[in-house]
Amino acid sequence: MRPSLVALEDGQAHTLQQIRDAVAGTLGVSAEDQEELLPSGKQTTYSNRIAWALTHMAKAGLVSRPARAQYRLTEPGREVLLKHLDRVDMSVLSGFAEYREFRTPRSLPKTEAGGAVAAVADEVSPSEAIGSLVQQADDALASELLDRVLQQPPAFLERLALRLLRAMGYGGRESLLEHTGKSGDAGLDGLVRQDALGLDLVGVQAKRYDKLATVQRPELQAFVGALQGAQTSRGVFVTTGRFSAGARQFAEGVAMRLVLLDGIELARLMVRYNVGVSVRETFDLKQIEEEFFED
Repeated sequence: MRPSLVALEDGQAHTLQQIRDAVAGTLGVSAEDQEELLPSGKQTTYSNRIAWALTHMAKAGLVSRPARAQYRLTEPGREVLLKHLDRVDMSVLSGFAEYREFRTPRSLPKTEAGGAVAAVADEVSPSEAIGSLVQQADDALASELLDRVLQQPPAFLERLALRLLRAMGYGGRESLLEHTGKSGDAGLDGLVRQDALGLDLVGVQAKRYDKLATVQRPELQAFVGALQGAQTSRGVFVTTGRFSAGARQFAEGVAMRLVLLDGIELARLMVRYNVGVSVRETFDLKQIEEEFFED
């Protein structure tokens, strides 16, 4: 991790390839070693380790991503460089609250830091252990996805909401999904026509807020008014932030069918339905074929 931070010490944005080259020079990683592949055969071990080091440091706020596949040293990152002259590892990152939250498994029992995966792997079947690891990887990916979405303009979220709904099976053909959002428009940002005649409509509203910002009840009331104007009784409200308790209570009590997707749920659905992500590696978990030994 520290050599990666040193590669960004000039304060400029650097590409992933530039960082890989700089770290290889610092650590003396030969060209042959850089070509060593992971067991899956789809990525080099060296590239994988650099990418994960940067991901972990980004979660701690030591580096930022000003553009796709580019990284820049932040002020906290510079402070870590000055303070930790020999080594930067996960114990250093654990001093940052955001990183501790990132590392807390949501689907595993909370144990001592760093020990949750090992503890579970010792107590459950390989299938369950792998499932837990995949869930952790998906949670980390979802967190990164939400950060990426927040870097985009508001209209991006509006289009993303429609793409996600289409991936989930709503609207069928792309022609049955309409992006209606306009700058300053208080109406709907999109319409999903479940049938060719448009008799079955779903209204969509998308609000790009900070992750800690909250959608309040009045905004949902305005959304209901927009749905009534579109002559539909179903709607999906998407935000990168959160919903207040009052907003959720209103959604549950109103006569219309409202679905609320906050930033966390949005990112999880993107991972589940492969929106903005792709499958990089697959593994086969094998077991004994009992019938083979019964002949």
